[in-house]
Amino acid sequence: MALVRYEPRSPWTGLDLLSSRINRLFEDSFPTLTSQDAWVPAVNVEETADELILTAEVPGMTEDQVEVEIENNILTIRGEKREEREEGDENRRYHVWERRFGTFQRSFTLPRTVRADEVSAEFHNGVLTVHMPKVAEAKSRRIKIKKA
Repeated sequence: MALVRYEPRSPWTGLDLLSSRINRLFEDSFPTLTSQDAWVPAVNVEETADELILTAEVPGMTEDQVEVEIENNILTIRGEKREEREEGDENRRYHVWERRFGTFQRSFTLPRTVRADEVSAEFHNGVLTVHMPKVAEAKSRRIKIKKA
């Protein structure tokens, strides 16, 4: 006679099993976007003594294809990168096509230390740079200590 370890079962075990099966069914039926499917430009935000600087990489785009907007203290960058390949050319076949295309939108909440009315943007070689000047109160300053 073999000894079998007794494992008490939770009354929720069946429900957990059903839930995971349903989740698996929906994951297989409706694939979600992965980082390879969606295109979102890479962004850096840095801070200097006088301003915050946001840079976004938008290669292959022009300044006319990118919008920068501020509303309710939220900075939004949006645009559309269009696909450049043309089907139907009998002399050209594509073997690998990894470049991403489509619309994008990125939004950032501006800190209270930014003067939203003085934000400016420039575009050079596929890089969007947004300058966000700080209010005077937010800039660091050195306080001299007096002898008592």
